Amino acid sequence: MRALSEIEHGAYANLALPKLLDGSTLATRDRAFVTELVYGTTRMRRACDFLVDRYINREVDAETRAALRLGAYQLHFLKTPAHAAVAATVDASPPRSAGFVNAVLRKVATNPPDWPDLATELSYPDWIVDRLAKDLGRADALAALRKMNEPPTVSERADGYIQDEASQFVAAAVDAQPSDLIADLCAAPGGKATALDGFVAASDVNPIRTRLVAENVRRLNSSNVAPLVADGRRPPYPPHTFDRVLLDAPCSGLGVLRRRPDARWRIQPSDVTDLVALQRDLLDAALAIAKPGGVVVYSVCTLTLAESAGIDKWLAETRPDAVPLPPPGPPWQPFGRGARLLPQAADTDGMYLLRVTVGGT
Repeated sequence: MRALSEIEHGAYANLALPKLLDGSTLATRDRAFVTELVYGTTRMRRACDFLVDRYINREVDAETRAALRLGAYQLHFLKTPAHAAVAATVDASPPRSAGFVNAVLRKVATNPPDWPDLATELSYPDWIVDRLAKDLGRADALAALRKMNEPPTVSERADGYIQDEASQFVAAAVDAQPSDLIADLCAAPGGKATALDGFVAASDVNPIRTRLVAENVRRLNSSNVAPLVADGRRPPYPPHTFDRVLLDAPCSGLGVLRRRPDARWRIQPSDVTDLVALQRDLLDAALAIAKPGGVVVYSVCTLTLAESAGIDKWLAETRPDAVPLPPPGPPWQPFGRGARLLPQAADTDGMYLLRVTVGGT
């Protein structure tokens, strides 16, 4: 309950919950169950609110609201037996509202919902459903949104690093060779940088996030990766230095919503516009430090048209010297001159990828 309250007050789920679990004595199986409850309840917050608000005619405090959401999630989405879900939730509720929580959840348990709209049922803000339906087409959008309501799969690389397969596919698409000099302009936390051959200058503008890169480099013994703090829009390198440049750009993250359960409630439509401007600046910088004939790989873990094909369209108009390279094969789907990986295609995060060579091959 404490984790849900902290997330409601602005904490990031992937930071708040591990910190609380680290201070607990829960067994591994119980930790996994708590993670499912917290992440799932956060992810399905809008739907859970609808399930309980049918039986509430007054304002409720944040702690009581968290308890109601938790109970509704167990009842409707986990299909936990009513007696178990209600009893456990009431026990965890503030004593002042235990009776109220009990009464509401018993009604939830016995009355199936008549959802008012798809966004409420799938538990997304209206704008995300509308935007992806427009950008992907309704069928692909709904399939992606449903997939991102499932817990993410866990993929472990041969070196022990936990990384979604979509990110591994992006690193593979860089096609780094042992003799290459590579720049990773937005490297934190270091997953892609440590998957590359060659010498990698792995920079990030945030010193704290750069520290994460350094920690992963040490843990994985990646002696070919050099972390540094630098603004990717103004990288501290001479022009035409690198054989390959990876720009895994900051984005709206609408392809990784199952992995970041609170992100759907944070991102706003205006953020996409701001991010597109940043992505363009970063891509300009990436092209400037690539050697003639070098390769620049642009990737984002989102599904919006503006941050994927829109960036490619802008690039084609402003940099005709950036010649597209063939996109990777399945499970990627050709998308304009790049490729798109929908979450439902291979049970991965959603990604967009564009590879270009600078000044021809």
